[in-house]
Amino acid sequence: MQQFLCLPLAGGSTIRSFFFGVRALQRGRALNTRLNTRWMCTGVVIFWTIVIGLWAWPTASYAAESLVVYSGRAERLIKPVLDVFEDKTGITIQLLTSGSTELVNRLRIEGPNTPADVFITNDAGTLERARELRLLRPISMKEVERNIPPAFRAPDNSWIGLSGRIWVVVANTQRVQSHEISSILDVADPRWKGQLAIPNAVSEYLQAGVSVILALKGEAVAKKFLEGIKANAGNQVYSKNRQIVDAVAKGKVALGLVNHYYIYRHLAKHPQAPITPILTDQEEGGMGMIMNVAGVGVTAHAKHVDAAKRLVQFLVSQAGQRLFASLNKEYPLHPEVEADPALPPRDSFHVAQVPLTRLSELRDPTMRLIEQVGLR
Repeated sequence: MQQFLCLPLAGGSTIRSFFFGVRALQRGRALNTRLNTRWMCTGVVIFWTIVIGLWAWPTASYAAESLVVYSGRAERLIKPVLDVFEDKTGITIQLLTSGSTELVNRLRIEGPNTPADVFITNDAGTLERARELRLLRPISMKEVERNIPPAFRAPDNSWIGLSGRIWVVVANTQRVQSHEISSILDVADPRWKGQLAIPNAVSEYLQAGVSVILALKGEAVAKKFLEGIKANAGNQVYSKNRQIVDAVAKGKVALGLVNHYYIYRHLAKHPQAPITPILTDQEEGGMGMIMNVAGVGVTAHAKHVDAAKRLVQFLVSQAGQRLFASLNKEYPLHPEVEADPALPPRDSFHVAQVPLTRLSELRDPTMRLIEQVGLR
């Protein structure tokens, strides 16, 4: 089945090219029979994507001050930030958004011919995988060293974290008391059967969260957690975090698993909504909140390296970090930039101590568990 993918440009126009089977690939990528195919390009599908996609991109005669950005982040979360950069610098950005894994596959097959200068995505595990595949180039920038703590970037700065999000339990305050949930593992308890909404198996947030549980609690606990949330959710399985928040707010379910900022974005529009985040695993010796980052890397075969570095410099600056805080309700990673006042202060909770660079190596064993449990 043929489908079209519109490649939105930050300047407001679009490029249209064929992208065969992307939707099917997105639905099935987490459930492949052999897990390593998750990172492999699949023959004709990807080949024709690149052949036609490259034909659609501007040639080298295009204005020198331009960038092509591949983004695994939703357009609504990243384009407003890129628009500010365009206005400040005059550098034109062409933005291609798709699934993070699809973009890694695309970068692999395009190789030196890729038009992409910058790769942005919403998961440190995917960024680390791109680094392992040598799809990103190490960069040396004093702004990165000064503004982003080492825990939130690759050792060689081939990827740099931009904003943090915590995986939380969202609760309907009319149905749940916060003391009823002390650990994220509690949502797998049978008492919540039929009262839980969860992301589907394709969700990178779910995968990263389970990876952290696997690293800290072991395979038996991680598998029991997956079995429990599957049983409790039933058919309340969603592809979007905002759908989960909406289901909890409307009382369809009592609890959900989401990234924190979707709760606060919902409350900004619906301040009377009966929802609240529950910060779990905070007892002494507890696992801590599960935190992940969105991040950026300059591609290994970038054609506009200097302009790409200017974008990175902007994104890690105080001005760029404030945009992530104010527009998206994410936690800025710059130590001197405060989060939105509606959020719990970053120093009010502790996070799980699993290095973000481990999320890539944990992905395959996590996916094996997800497949064994049959999470869809």
